[in-house]
Amino acid sequence: MSVSTRDYLPAWLRGVPEDWPTPLLRLVARVESGHTPSRSHPEYWIPDECTIPWFSLADIWQLRDGRQTFLGETQEMVSPTGIANSSARILPAGTVVLSRTASVGFSGIMPREMATTQDFVNFVCGPKLMPRFLLWVFRGMTSEFDRIRMGSTHQTIYMPDVMQFRVPTPSIRLQTSIADFLDRKTAAIDALIGKKERLLELLTEKRAALIHQAVTKGLDPDVPMKESGVPWIGEIPEHWEVKRLYQVVATYRQVMYGIVLPGPHFEGGVPIVKAGNCVPGGLRLSKLRRTDPKIEEGYVRSRLMPDDIVFSIRGSYGSAAIVPSDLEGANLTQDAARISPASGIVSRWLWYVATSSVFSGYLNPRVVGATVKGVNIWDLKRVLVPAPDSKEQAEIADWLDVQIGSAARIEEAVQTQITRLREYRQALITAAVTGQIEVPDLPEKEGVA
Repeated sequence: MSVSTRDYLPAWLRGVPEDWPTPLLRLVARVESGHTPSRSHPEYWIPDECTIPWFSLADIWQLRDGRQTFLGETQEMVSPTGIANSSARILPAGTVVLSRTASVGFSGIMPREMATTQDFVNFVCGPKLMPRFLLWVFRGMTSEFDRIRMGSTHQTIYMPDVMQFRVPTPSIRLQTSIADFLDRKTAAIDALIGKKERLLELLTEKRAALIHQAVTKGLDPDVPMKESGVPWIGEIPEHWEVKRLYQVVATYRQVMYGIVLPGPHFEGGVPIVKAGNCVPGGLRLSKLRRTDPKIEEGYVRSRLMPDDIVFSIRGSYGSAAIVPSDLEGANLTQDAARISPASGIVSRWLWYVATSSVFSGYLNPRVVGATVKGVNIWDLKRVLVPAPDSKEQAEIADWLDVQIGSAARIEEAVQTQITRLREYRQALITAAVTGQIEVPDLPEKEGVA
């Protein structure tokens, strides 16, 4: 049985047309690794002499959504002296860059002479390869990047793997046609995705407005109102009170922060809830790490009960979730706090209050930390809460359950549409650069010789 030479290609390239060459990329483009001039030599980094744009991971945000073709402004510049005394190179306009460490697989084109850090590998295309086509090839080979990237925390594509990249190379004229086709098609898809993302933003704003209106004004539009004395709350029904959070929680289970996660995952141990677990879908037992029950015996003060509210106080600050019955006895890390509603306080109502501008209006000015933002327990306990009686709390929670549930179903449908559009976009790119769909070739007179 004969074996086709195509059988030796990586899986993502095996369907390319037979008349499309698939050479090693290094044979049709010059491969250049970036570099960082030594920081221990201040003469390399004299501000007035740093005139060469220097693309680094600090600039990678420009390329993450795959919509930007050309590299924009860089956070740092590098000097000619630094370049001359390092392995960094000044590369020409049209060089295609690919991130290969930490943020792996993002690509763009240099619009002018630039240099990059060692986190990027750079390709100066030869006469058989057009930069814009190579850019689309990189954006079409994400499955290949996923296959060869190494490392769990700090992922990398190593240079020996880069040197084995193969690239489809139809005629330059057809490369131009494919690049033009993808420019048009992806722009249309991106515009549609943008409209749906804006719809999600509007739905989020509507959700926030509904919650704020309900937890600060109640459900009766004709009830007499009074000033709350709190600017971000405004007027409240005349028969409501304004209380501190510590006045609506159980006196024997005060607002309490958690503990540092003590050790590695312990199968069958005590579930540990952290701030990042407070997601819209709520806390889930299967998603949590566990720790040794013997160690946990000393940390009963932060144990959870059903209907407690977990509120993130560091990192993903401001998110909240209600504790389900199957998480009774779970514990907290120090980036989350437990709010235990007092008798007569409806947990679902208090959860809506915790996710509203009632909490954020009080806490946002008190946030501390530059990199990891958070609030302290002293401030959390003193959040000002507009408090109706338990009957009205239940009515508000029931009404919001219906309204927010309906909005959530719409949001889920829109998010599904966005996901499918992104999947279609990715599939279209891969199919076009591997010849799986027919792209009209430019007429000879319009093509590139």
